[in-house]
Amino acid sequence: MTLPDFDELIDRTGTTCSKWDDMQATYGVSPRDGIAMWVADMDFRPPASVQQAVERLAAHGVYGYPGANPAYIESIRWWMANRHGWQVEPEWILSAHGLVNGTSICVDTFTQPGDRVILMTPVYHAFARVVRASGREVAEFPLVIEDGQYRLDWEGWQSLLTGRERMLILCSPHNPGGRVWSTEELRQIADFCAAHDLILVSDEIHHDLVMPGSPRHTVLANAAPEAAARLITLTAATKTFNIAGAHIGNLIVADEGLRKRLQDRMMAGGISPGLFGPAMVAAAYSPEGAVWVDALADYLDGNRRIFDDGVGAIPGLGSMPLQATYLAWVDFSGTGMERAEFTRRVEQGARIAANHGGTFGTGGENFLRFNIATQRARVIEAVGRLQEAFRDLQ
Repeated sequence: MTLPDFDELIDRTGTTCSKWDDMQATYGVSPRDGIAMWVADMDFRPPASVQQAVERLAAHGVYGYPGANPAYIESIRWWMANRHGWQVEPEWILSAHGLVNGTSICVDTFTQPGDRVILMTPVYHAFARVVRASGREVAEFPLVIEDGQYRLDWEGWQSLLTGRERMLILCSPHNPGGRVWSTEELRQIADFCAAHDLILVSDEIHHDLVMPGSPRHTVLANAAPEAAARLITLTAATKTFNIAGAHIGNLIVADEGLRKRLQDRMMAGGISPGLFGPAMVAAAYSPEGAVWVDALADYLDGNRRIFDDGVGAIPGLGSMPLQATYLAWVDFSGTGMERAEFTRRVEQGARIAANHGGTFGTGGENFLRFNIATQRARVIEAVGRLQEAFRDLQ
């Protein structure tokens, strides 16, 4: 196969693309001269196999109700076995309309209004949004920073328990910190959930996006097989292959009792996959897709080095070491600036749209999150703009 050209500049404006078309309204940064580094999708085309699958469906021209798709299920099983050493049975796989929807289904199925759901903050902002919208309470269990990386704070967390906790939602690898949790840490999380009778939802959507030379991602189901009776694993091809618009993700559940409860709730909500999503996933989870992902990881690692070096050259700024994801988590606390000031410099001075750290919960207040999954020329331009915006510090 021909390797992808990740350097090809692709104009996504005017395509109802949230990342580019919504940044003016959200950040006051125009797509005409701004750089979109907020929404966590990539500015790259997916593997040719995915495009060809869509074209085959379009060429047929009839878009009726889809039936069973064994190729979709088998592609998931093949990918998990070959890329993650995880043996998944066909009946374990349930399909939702993306993993935010999958998270919502889990919260709705296994908790009641007023229950507390534990989030290890700062963490992916949609978790808290879903929990609160469901009438549940977000229990923020802050992570601590040691040696520049996030660590679990078991001693501090014990005092935060009230007895009303019913679920813990884990982000593995961690977004926005880019941590690949160790096998031992995953076991500790599973043990904590067992000790306090918590349902454990492990969102592993970034598990394919690990930087070369970083620790290998371990599926929690492999790290702690004894957790199966309380574990729901969330995975998706959408983040890996930049097909988030397909709105499809997996809830993989080994325990029959948990799975039946989820199936009943999904049936009540009329949740089932569409026509295009399963076909795109089946085409992505393939040998061609594997080659594409390996090339992507190398390219992202190059972007990471450029971004980290450039940001690190600005006094007072530091990017957390990125082991996984394509989301750089930059700490501005060393500048001594108020949040409004460093945010103004990034948005109005550098004309870059980046996620505000406070939206990720306690501990994110002095950070901004930058998406580096874009063409290298844009990463280089962004670094230059940031250095200019903070030139008075140098």
